[in-house]
Amino acid sequence: MTRELLDQALVEEATKKSGLIWVKAAGVPAARALWHVWHEGAACLVGDGPGEQPLPGLADGASAEVTVRSKDKGGRLVSWTARVVQLAPGTEAWDAAVAELKGKRLNAPDGEAMTARWAAECRVVRLEPTGGTLPLPDGDLAAAPVPSPATTREPIPAGLPRLLLKKRKRKQA
Repeated sequence: MTRELLDQALVEEATKKSGLIWVKAAGVPAARALWHVWHEGAACLVGDGPGEQPLPGLADGASAEVTVRSKDKGGRLVSWTARVVQLAPGTEAWDAAVAELKGKRLNAPDGEAMTARWAAECRVVRLEPTGGTLPLPDGDLAAAPVPSPATTREPIPAGLPRLLLKKRKRKQA
């Protein structure tokens, strides 16, 4: 087998099994965690609408870097480059991608009407692999938290340690 076929198989299997990928579009400072489905050789995403995930920088024809994590351990498995293809509502490709996405969408506020809302208010994009794999990034890729007026939580209630110890004692008995 050639190296390209092995890379293609690794990208497909890792991305198919992971429910979450990290996507960094060209010109965007940090990667974003996005849910997806693997369908017909590409990662399909829905977003940029009310109640859906944001897809910053994922414009039609742009490129993106995708990092796939292990479903078991959460560590990075593979990184690959992708070409972004936006699907037009009503096309055969859009219908096929949405049928797969619909089955994986959790807690949709509108149930069966979700696909009509996606057609009217959201974007469905495909991240198509463009070739081999990339070297895995070194270090922490986390972005600094956005400044917020939120504060830390208050101290734990005084009775909580006793409640926790009771549960442990019951398990040991």
